[in-house]
Amino acid sequence: MLVTTFALMTNKLYDTSLSLLTDLYQVTMAYGYWKSKTAEKEAVFNLYFRKNPFNGGFTIACGLANVIGYIQNFGFSKKDLRYLRTLRGNDGEPMFEEAFLEYLANLKLTCSVSAIPEGTVVFPNEPMIRVQGPILQCQLLETPLLNLINFESLIATKAARLRLVVDTDKLLEFGLRRAQGIDGGMTASRAAYIGGCDATSNVLAGKLYDIPVRGTHAHSWVMSFDDEQHAFDTYAQVLPNNVTLLVDTYDTLQGVRHAIATGKKLREQGHRLAGIRLDSGDLAYLSIEARKLLDAAGFEDTDIVASNDLDETIINSLKQQGAKINIWGVGTKLVTAFDQPALGGVYKLAALRNDTGEWSYKMKLSEQAIKISTPGIQQVRRFRDERGFLADMIYDTEVMHESTGTATMIDPLDFTKRRRFNADQPHEDLLVTVFQDGQCVYTSPGIHDVRARVQEQLAGLHPGVKRFVNPHIYPVGLEKRLHDHKTELILKLREGQTKK
Repeated sequence: MLVTTFALMTNKLYDTSLSLLTDLYQVTMAYGYWKSKTAEKEAVFNLYFRKNPFNGGFTIACGLANVIGYIQNFGFSKKDLRYLRTLRGNDGEPMFEEAFLEYLANLKLTCSVSAIPEGTVVFPNEPMIRVQGPILQCQLLETPLLNLINFESLIATKAARLRLVVDTDKLLEFGLRRAQGIDGGMTASRAAYIGGCDATSNVLAGKLYDIPVRGTHAHSWVMSFDDEQHAFDTYAQVLPNNVTLLVDTYDTLQGVRHAIATGKKLREQGHRLAGIRLDSGDLAYLSIEARKLLDAAGFEDTDIVASNDLDETIINSLKQQGAKINIWGVGTKLVTAFDQPALGGVYKLAALRNDTGEWSYKMKLSEQAIKISTPGIQQVRRFRDERGFLADMIYDTEVMHESTGTATMIDPLDFTKRRRFNADQPHEDLLVTVFQDGQCVYTSPGIHDVRARVQEQLAGLHPGVKRFVNPHIYPVGLEKRLHDHKTELILKLREGQTKK
């Protein structure tokens, strides 16, 4: 069952329509296409990003389930159109003709959409989503698709980095109270689980997305009693099968001793002290000392949970210091992508069918090479061998087919860097068809399968790509014919601008 953010539409958080979840210029351009009678011109747009987040070596594709939900529910409601009628131009007159609003009222998406499945490792400049169809429709999808893909991919990537550093330890997402609003909290919980978290504290996310939920008690529970021991004993009486005690309200190590006393009473009743949680102070020192106390009292199987503004760098440092922590609760710095607030995905026109029925390739020029877009109807081919992934080659589906022989891949930023792959080199094409002429033909995998895919994909990467400091750059290039075509188009466009 596809459960997405759109499940929240059943309450009053959102209206029944999200088609106005877009920038105004998408609507004004749509109006322009309609007015100029070019609305049905067939176009191809690619959604991609230019740089891996967190100065890392990879990104996790995430958010496709919400994209599917958005497209399936797309349509302008009467309330939407009523609002658009109120918009005025600089002269005070209505911005849009009534006939255009009637056109929107009857608009049904007929686009074909291909996408890289959620949980796949992806890299800069690779099309994560390719949209093909009437240019007006493609244009209206730009902002919402970027909104849905950018944030989830960012959070899933952050969670995957955390998973790499915690290794086999448990990783919990504790960020709802610090998330950017309700939708930010829900979206982050989903993406964090996909990226590698084992559970969330977000109960609604647990319900909607089938994510395991975990939680204990806050300092306020301890503070509401006359003494800490009474607080711990009472909590254990109330929830004997879920006892993890927060021990740092007053004196952390004394709190551990109180937790041990409670644990002994639990044992007498046939239950166990599942864990203690450290939320402040020197986590390395306190966890080491807490482990000594627990082990000496016969609580070797009691977990030590740590929280307190953790991220992958801090966790890595704590591990290097010998911290005895085996469950990590990460909140603010995960759900807000604290050190990088946005992925920076873009959505660019890559091809437009001309009046003769042939494709006319389009590209954006820039003084910065990284910002020059790639033209064409693109696909990504990932080559591999028995050790894992070798390289990703972006190619044009109009000129390259399975029957071709040796493939030559060229680094788009350094044409002297080339790699050749024989036709029998194992590979897979990453973009799969999701919508065909407006109809969904793709079955979304369950969230647990997507989560498992992330770990399978990471296992295919060379360790150097996954390191946090100066990661190895995974090879991504253009197939030679696409590279040559792009170069020719750049020269042609620059020459045309010079003549003007």
